[in-house]
Amino acid sequence: MGRTVRDGLRRTAEQAQFVELAADFAAEVIRPRARAVDEADIESPLDVWEKASELGLTTFMIPEKLGGGGVTDLTTQALVQQELCHGDIGIGNLITSNGFFSAPIEQLGSPEQQERFLGPLGTDLPPLTAVAVTEPGSGSDAASIRTSARRDGDSYVLNGQKTWISNAPYAAMFVIFATVDPSLRSRGVTAFVVPRDTPGLSVGPPFRKMGQRAIVNAEVFLDDVRVPVENRLGEEGRAFSGLMRTFDASRILIGAACTGLARAALDFASAYAAERVQFGVPIARHQAVAFRLADMATRVDAAHLLTLRAAALYDAGEAVAQESAMAKLVGSENAMWCTHAAVQTLGGYGYSREYPVERWMRDAKLEEIEEGTSDIQRLVISRGLGAR
Repeated sequence: MGRTVRDGLRRTAEQAQFVELAADFAAEVIRPRARAVDEADIESPLDVWEKASELGLTTFMIPEKLGGGGVTDLTTQALVQQELCHGDIGIGNLITSNGFFSAPIEQLGSPEQQERFLGPLGTDLPPLTAVAVTEPGSGSDAASIRTSARRDGDSYVLNGQKTWISNAPYAAMFVIFATVDPSLRSRGVTAFVVPRDTPGLSVGPPFRKMGQRAIVNAEVFLDDVRVPVENRLGEEGRAFSGLMRTFDASRILIGAACTGLARAALDFASAYAAERVQFGVPIARHQAVAFRLADMATRVDAAHLLTLRAAALYDAGEAVAQESAMAKLVGSENAMWCTHAAVQTLGGYGYSREYPVERWMRDAKLEEIEEGTSDIQRLVISRGLGAR
């Protein structure tokens, strides 16, 4: 588990149990596989997914009535996410990726839809799933999506192209965000659950990425994909608010994931600095290195505390767009800083693939980009200041 952050939070017995389970799995299963997964480049570690499923780690965040673990509070989810990503952020994010699929269905779907689409996730070997929002011409501006949804009797016909879709090569089901009228922007956005074997849906080749290779990304093509009306989530044109609430939660969890990664970098760099001798003493006793480690520890704690605050407000039903943006912004930028600092502490060895810190630095960069770049997070935060 490495260094823990003192946060004043009194863990319940359930929280402590899940956190310990995640920490043990991260140390015993995730961390030993991480380098091989990175080297494989475009292959998700499905064997690790299966082992995590057996322990309930892929579905712990799904309501118990739908076959999940029933850990629906975001605070516990964030604590578990941090521990999994302390092992490896790419594999940790893969293990909990079905939570991203379930979120818009829980936000927008009817009880019948929730049971129909989320029930399979609670089985002994749950399928991988995906959420498709991003398009070649629509990234940070989610309201500008162009994938069309045209009503035709008891069905909708979807046409368009999605890109950078996580789990796309493996996903059994997709939540597709489309628009009934691009001129309406956010008021036209509508969500649909689309099974992978639906005629007209195809997936492109995997992207080759800088880091977080455990999750494979690809394009998704929709060519006259016919989806029954009963697969539409919520009312027509009402999906954007559910997507934004989903982002509020997922950005908090990204903050937690980044904290786990930054903690891993701090743990590794601290242990190395205590053993590496230069000029007759361990380099941890040189002020330049010691101060760098102190800055890393401070940044880890700051990210952790901002994440827990946002999660607590979310669990209380508060509007948290600004707080979740802060958690993601600080978490992602501190993870990038801490992994860079770890590479610097190891010197030449930090640049070698023999040690994990160079991989962690590559992994960290994604979090400053996905689900809203750092620029977008600052925009959300600044707008929140104007509303006060």
